[in-house]
Amino acid sequence: MAKRDFYEVLGCQKGADDAALKSAYRKLAMQFHPDRNPGNAEAESKFKEINEAYDTLKDAQKRAAYDRFGHAAFENGGGRAGGGFGPDFNSSMSDIFEDIFGDFMGGGRRGGGGAARTRGSDLRYNLEINLEESFEGRTVEIDVPTLAGCETCDGSGAKPGTGTHTCRQCNGHGKVRAAQGFFTIERTCPVCQGRGQMMDQPCTDCGGQGRRQQNRKLSVDIPKGIEDGTRIRLANEGEAGVRGGPPGDLYIFVSIKPHQLFQRDGADLYARVPIAMTTAALGGEFEVPTLDGARAKVKVPVGTQPGQRVRLKGKGMPVLRSKDVGDLYVQLDIETPQNLSKRQRELLEEFARLETEETSPNSGGFFDKLKKMFEV
Repeated sequence: MAKRDFYEVLGCQKGADDAALKSAYRKLAMQFHPDRNPGNAEAESKFKEINEAYDTLKDAQKRAAYDRFGHAAFENGGGRAGGGFGPDFNSSMSDIFEDIFGDFMGGGRRGGGGAARTRGSDLRYNLEINLEESFEGRTVEIDVPTLAGCETCDGSGAKPGTGTHTCRQCNGHGKVRAAQGFFTIERTCPVCQGRGQMMDQPCTDCGGQGRRQQNRKLSVDIPKGIEDGTRIRLANEGEAGVRGGPPGDLYIFVSIKPHQLFQRDGADLYARVPIAMTTAALGGEFEVPTLDGARAKVKVPVGTQPGQRVRLKGKGMPVLRSKDVGDLYVQLDIETPQNLSKRQRELLEEFARLETEETSPNSGGFFDKLKKMFEV
């Protein structure tokens, strides 16, 4: 049976560029891969056919010979394109293997030749501040236990004065290959961990890791108006990477202590203040402290009811990275008199006898409604 034209096999025009050939190959290889078509002899045959076609056309010299002489260019030892599993099969299959199995193996491929340096871990630091510090903003000093670059070996992991040699397991490529069925798996070299090089002697202070445990003091700017649960990221302030790898980041999680007077909701503050019954009935005023260290005057309207709020504009929290400021809401809790003297009781009893629906409209109206319900 005559072989099909390689361009026809891949579904490409004869003048297609390398990117178009590669894209067509990937699409077809994923479609007819034996692992996706178990027991399907026809799919296996097509898979070999498209691999044979791509193995020839991706090579500039082979493609030029094929374009001039066709399949005859590779007959009688003139070259190798047959069988579908030539010596370049591993390299062509590595791309398609990444597309099919990359998500299960942790993403894209790493570069060889010692480029795979391990990034340091990110760190978390819990910082607790009070509401006044959130109001004013401040700079705080923190002490972070971390892994920092070894000063003895300058982070390389090698003993000063010694060198490195090529890894014998991977011959300096940083990757090794193992055949499995119809394809080849490429993975990081387990001996050199993908670096391609091995140290002659590890640093005695860090054991070859290029980093050591130590405490670092850092200054952190807490902006005005920061809220509970805010996360601050300090780039490159996490753990140092292994053997000169890039450092991780430091994440500071801010929590705010409960305040003895104020509760916060966004930029607004709330405070509950008990007032005497007489103050609520007759009106009056009092002062409350504010977070800026001053005092604000609160006016109590005549006839104030329990739970009524008084708004103090601009006495709340600053809005983060803004010139706006929230408000302070003072909730008036009316306190019922206790431990009355004889005279106080007499005066209240006299007031009760003089009380009318006009002085207590809500309670009077409510009990009138109840009375009518029972009369029905």
